[in-house]
Amino acid sequence: MLKQEFAARFTTEGHSCGGATGEGCKPVKGDTGWRFCDSVDCDVVYFSEAGDTRFTRPQLKVPVGVKETHGDRPLCYCFGHSIASIKEELRTKGRSDALEDIRAKMKNPGCRCETENPSGSCCLGSVAKGIQIARGELGANEPNPTPVSPSNSLVRRGEKIAKIGTIVSAIMASACCWLPLLLLAVGISGAGIAATLEAYRPLFIVVTFGFLAAAFYFAYRPQKAAGGDGHDCCATEPTEEKNCCAPSGNRGLTLMALNKVMLWVVTALAVAFLFFPSYVGMLVGTGGEAAVEENMNRAVIRIDGMSCEGCAATVAEAIRQVPGVLAVEVSYEQRQAVVGTEACCGVPQDAILAALEKAGYRGTFVSSQ
Repeated sequence: MLKQEFAARFTTEGHSCGGATGEGCKPVKGDTGWRFCDSVDCDVVYFSEAGDTRFTRPQLKVPVGVKETHGDRPLCYCFGHSIASIKEELRTKGRSDALEDIRAKMKNPGCRCETENPSGSCCLGSVAKGIQIARGELGANEPNPTPVSPSNSLVRRGEKIAKIGTIVSAIMASACCWLPLLLLAVGISGAGIAATLEAYRPLFIVVTFGFLAAAFYFAYRPQKAAGGDGHDCCATEPTEEKNCCAPSGNRGLTLMALNKVMLWVVTALAVAFLFFPSYVGMLVGTGGEAAVEENMNRAVIRIDGMSCEGCAATVAEAIRQVPGVLAVEVSYEQRQAVVGTEACCGVPQDAILAALEKAGYRGTFVSSQ
């Protein structure tokens, strides 16, 4: 592999083909201490772990296709497959048979990956990646790029639907509290809507957790091993090589991490909406600016139809709009409201009951003084 003037620096216990013509080369068994760098971001091809010796692309007699970004870029040094030949296949046939051709020819004597491939290992992995690179380059330059894998597209679509479904169903699960408040704020009657939505709240909660479970599955599902393109022709093919250069970042890992962060954000929003009925009372309050005092004419009303603290806020706002009412205090736990009016005037019972009915609740006066 190495040019003659650099071959003397390469030693592997007497089994080197670095500067030879190729005749009599034998595969090196065991760990030699030398590593192959396949990164396109640096010029180094071989580097030693024991010392500081490195060999770069100009010092080799053969081009290292996996480190090139343009040109022929050979990948299979035994049977003559390169990115250029793969692109030609894709243009003429719409597919590449390079992997099948290599597997068929491997059955006969003639596979010399260990001595002719600069990486010293099986070329099927490099060829499989080369096919993807060729498709990407053709897709960027030609009007009809290769479509995305249907399975990957379905997974991404399913993940997106699961996240959106989680948020939507969680919002609907708490709609019995926030929707009447919203309608009341814009002057629209929400009569009966709270009770109707409350009946469907358990269903929406189940749907929310179903979507959330699906979203977690898509985000944390086991990744399939890349075995479809074949990495099993040679026992010496490394599963992971050290890189002599500092890593430039992994886009795949970054995208996966972003998806997981988004999932946890969705989870937090879903929990916030699901528990909205439990803390809405602290946000909107029920007592208003004025409290019912001893010198007021007071009345106690039993309220039917309240399903959460949000309903208490809605009831308080509905009663407060009745002319003559100075103060109102609503207790969701006791299901009652205390109304205060001027001492000189009676409590407008009919108007209060009408206001409650318009808001979607039923009231019964328990006492009045």
